[in-house]
Amino acid sequence: MKNIRFSDVTITGGFWKTRQDINRQTTLRAVYERFRETGRFEALRCGWKEGDPNPPHVFWDSDVAKWMEGAAYCLRTQPDEGIAAILEETIDCILQHQDENGYFNSHFLVMEQDKRFRDRNCHELYCAGHWFEAAVAYYEMTGKERFLRAMCRYADYIERVFRQEHSAGFITPGHPEIELALMRLYRATGEKRYAALAQYFIDQHGQHPAQDRMGQDWIKEPFNQDEVPLRERTTAEGHAVRALYLLCGAADVAEEYGDTALEQTCRRLFENVVGQRMYITGGVGSTYLGEAFTVDYDLPNRTAYAETCASIAMAMFAGRMQRFGADSRYGDIVETVLYNGILSGVSMDGKSFFYENPLAVDPAFNHVNTSTTMEERFPITQRLEVFECSCCPPNILRFVASVGGYAYGMDDDTVYVHQYMDSVLDTDGIRLTQRTVYPQNGTVSVQYQGEKRRLAFRIPGWCRRFTLDRAYTLENGYAYVPVEGDAAVTLELDMPVRLVAANPRVHADAGRVAVMRGPVVYCAEGVDNGADLAAVAVDIQGQFRLLDSEWLLPRLETTAFRPQPTANLYPDAAAVAYEPFPLTLIPYYAFANRGETEMQVWLLRGRPVYSG
Repeated sequence: MKNIRFSDVTITGGFWKTRQDINRQTTLRAVYERFRETGRFEALRCGWKEGDPNPPHVFWDSDVAKWMEGAAYCLRTQPDEGIAAILEETIDCILQHQDENGYFNSHFLVMEQDKRFRDRNCHELYCAGHWFEAAVAYYEMTGKERFLRAMCRYADYIERVFRQEHSAGFITPGHPEIELALMRLYRATGEKRYAALAQYFIDQHGQHPAQDRMGQDWIKEPFNQDEVPLRERTTAEGHAVRALYLLCGAADVAEEYGDTALEQTCRRLFENVVGQRMYITGGVGSTYLGEAFTVDYDLPNRTAYAETCASIAMAMFAGRMQRFGADSRYGDIVETVLYNGILSGVSMDGKSFFYENPLAVDPAFNHVNTSTTMEERFPITQRLEVFECSCCPPNILRFVASVGGYAYGMDDDTVYVHQYMDSVLDTDGIRLTQRTVYPQNGTVSVQYQGEKRRLAFRIPGWCRRFTLDRAYTLENGYAYVPVEGDAAVTLELDMPVRLVAANPRVHADAGRVAVMRGPVVYCAEGVDNGADLAAVAVDIQGQFRLLDSEWLLPRLETTAFRPQPTANLYPDAAAVAYEPFPLTLIPYYAFANRGETEMQVWLLRGRPVYSG
């Protein structure tokens, strides 16, 4: 199955139209201004000298490249002469300062010219990959080729250095990304050498653990997936973004070359992540130490790292897995990440961002060591407009701008509706119009125009009841409906509020439940519910009420219980009195938009005896 290009899909209304409008009207400019102020764009002029402010960092190019990619996608939706001029000026800088080999990196061209391709930890190939992606996006959105041609020269140089001469100081990328970018470059140009180079990096990864170690004492081989060849890997290890970008490239290579062993590796690692190492929000990478996966079921809430970029990478990986065959589990994970782990990374106004996305916040206990300068580490409680390592803001920009690319798929006789978004698909002689306010409710109406085919609707794993107004067959989580000519189909997904438990091995969530409606995880905030949310028990027999909210989706209200205050540090359990109160819940993605306050996703379950 092939995924439909996002440029063949137009988001026309509903939830994602609102998010895309905020992304284009606010996030695009906000990220640009922060990057301009911090010197990221100026660095591309390659004029920095010793003593100047803002020395170009080794990964700044990737920040700008992701912004450019997102900007190109936004231009497709709505022309903007100012943004178009910034893009053209930035491309001018890159082309002007490329060296005779096509190499471009704003750090190494001015600061460490003798260390080019010497230090695996310096993100050169990672930055190159993002330049390739930006060039492909700009070419596909505008039809202009000069940026693409320039990046092809750079890719040719990398092929010479790494695959022909073997003259670099390392063998495989320190931070995977170039593998998937080379596959995009191949598909845009038809140049098979780029796919072969991606395959080469995939094949070499993990073959040279001694040579490929990063030269830092605190790093072990699993940090960068180096201890075994990729096809032998059984669990997802190390830096979560690196691991998942590597798997994205592996999935692309497996698809292109029909590599069943590599495909099975992707399936195996997908199951490990989803089955044992992923938060209910779709967040992955549970520790800040190495921004990494740890062990199965180690999913702490207050210290959850769950980097925004890792959630995006998880959606990218799951989206690619759909190409290996129709299985609703892949679309389910894309959906989970879309509405939770990714959107929590950006404020509702689109101006500020989280790098980490915890599932519990308790500000009163974040800074408690009054006797030393040492402090325990917790995620920040308020989003920032820019970070020193600012990979997440432009990643959100490009992802939200191109989210329509996850909605549909197609093979010889079937059009797949993977995600429910108010949109129009226009490709290969068919036109499909989807009308829905999903996930506000579960009604999806589709108008199909085209030759005889089947429509396949993903039935989410969370949905226990659904109806279709046409006859259908159900297979691997997709409902198949034959259509021809001009056909209308309506799908109704039952979307009650439900309580979800965690596997008993997830000790952080023992005795607790999470509240979900459809794909959306909900949380409680102190600003609505008062303090000590960790002690609040939600009534598992209670009824939920849907209320209007400012968060695009409804608030929920139900009955919960909290222990009454006591002066005794350790009272008898039988003497503890509980009082009921109306618990307010908001979508998890909307937390931390009203100032610093407590937050809990996982709430105690029960219906305790209380006095009133």
